[in-house]
Amino acid sequence: MKILIAEDDANLRAGLVDLLALEGIDCIVAEDGEAAWRAFVEEAPALCLFDVMMPRLDGLDLCRRIRARDSRTPILLLSARGAEIDRVIGLEIGADDYIAKPFSARELVARIKAGLRRTKAAPAAEVAPEKEPPRLRMGDIEIDPEALRAWRDGQSIDLAPRELAILRALLARAGKAVSRDELFDLAWGRDYMPNSRALDQYVSSLRRKIERDPAHPQIIKTVHGVGYRYDEDA
Repeated sequence: MKILIAEDDANLRAGLVDLLALEGIDCIVAEDGEAAWRAFVEEAPALCLFDVMMPRLDGLDLCRRIRARDSRTPILLLSARGAEIDRVIGLEIGADDYIAKPFSARELVARIKAGLRRTKAAPAAEVAPEKEPPRLRMGDIEIDPEALRAWRDGQSIDLAPRELAILRALLARAGKAVSRDELFDLAWGRDYMPNSRALDQYVSSLRRKIERDPAHPQIIKTVHGVGYRYDEDA
């Protein structure tokens, strides 16, 4: 399997290729977002690693474009340590994780290998379409899993694939606390590294989208020291 790396810094790009070659991972490289998009379409990589700040098409827009076509290929974003908004937006539009610059080579390799293992296996949270009702309901929102969209009072709410996976996991365990590790397993796969803040970012994003008052959530409730819970009477 090959991974696609899009990074406009030539030295960093070469360093990533050399680092991953030592791990037996082949790379397709692109120096800007448009070149990366063409490579994605032509090469069908097993995983994507994109810098957020790139010329022609940045990492966020590239992520959006890919997610409109493919909801499964893992996408990891590289962003500057202080660019919190980039990381939040990246997760909202479907990136699987972000890695802050400067990053640890060991952590980067571990996350890439975990993503490749998830690519080989069917997602843990995947449910056969024929077994899933056409619409789901949580509190006062209605969810269409096929459309990746929810509705409240006639207003449409777009959902990222990972956000939908979290909602499915909570709905399946309605009334019970779902631990952070369980949510990682169900929404990301068992190989995901649970020290990432990705789950926190996704839950924050979901609350902003589906809660009437995100500061006092009624659909996704925090269970301190454990994880989260959805109550059917929300």
